[in-house]
Amino acid sequence: MKLRGKRALITGGSRGFGRAVAEAFVAEGASVMLCARGAEELYRAHGELARVGGAARVFAVPADVSARRNVEMLVETAIARLGGLDVLVCNAAVHGPKGLLHEVDWDDWSNAIDVNLKGVALPCRSVLPHFVEQRSGKILILSGGGATKPMPRLSAYAASKAAVVRLAETLADEVREAGIDVNAIAPGAMNTRLLDDILEAGPHRVGEVFYAKAITQRSEGGTALAVGAALCVFLASHASDGITGRLISAVWDPWSTLSQRLSELDGSDIYTLRRIVPEDRGKTWS
Repeated sequence: MKLRGKRALITGGSRGFGRAVAEAFVAEGASVMLCARGAEELYRAHGELARVGGAARVFAVPADVSARRNVEMLVETAIARLGGLDVLVCNAAVHGPKGLLHEVDWDDWSNAIDVNLKGVALPCRSVLPHFVEQRSGKILILSGGGATKPMPRLSAYAASKAAVVRLAETLADEVREAGIDVNAIAPGAMNTRLLDDILEAGPHRVGEVFYAKAITQRSEGGTALAVGAALCVFLASHASDGITGRLISAVWDPWSTLSQRLSELDGSDIYTLRRIVPEDRGKTWS
């Protein structure tokens, strides 16, 4: 088993992709602590996973990842119940308001930043002292398409997802010497509640083009949750030691072979967010 003995905290772990990651981790031998805001759905997921992995390896605590004290108590509880912590998976996220920036409700926009950005920074901030002390740890941050391209009418989501990638790059440099790996993950276009959210909003709020793509994705099935979950297993395991500060696509990147390319990755800007200048496109502008 690739994660035997590993102890992981997974935010947004009650359904969708977070649930798929939890299932993959348990199948690979890890013990997990799940968190989500909705207690009923969280405890249902906990019960189902506990029946598969055993009650001694699966725990759950309701928490709001955008609330500092909630997160601090969550991490303290995870360390106590799991007997330590080796992996943090930051998966909790919302789309936020849909529409033009100057027309959407500002409180809704700000709340999406709280969940998607602060809801990543706070768990990272809380687990890092423990990881630094033990001189090891893995942090996996869910990003995706919102980080690498504009998303009109979903500005809070796009801005926050770009922000967490740069946060991952920054943290990776801050804690590299402590043996901690921090990476962002693009799991693919999955048919989860976030897709349902787009379809429910309709073309008048998310735009005709984006809505049409969502309809196509729904009909074609989207990327299987297991694809991104497999990448999470890899990045949580010792097989990925030394791979850090990257945004890795579960669908498009040869991630299973990256451990053989550590010397090429080191010091490079491969799988990072960077500014493109004219020379990168074969142009010379004066």
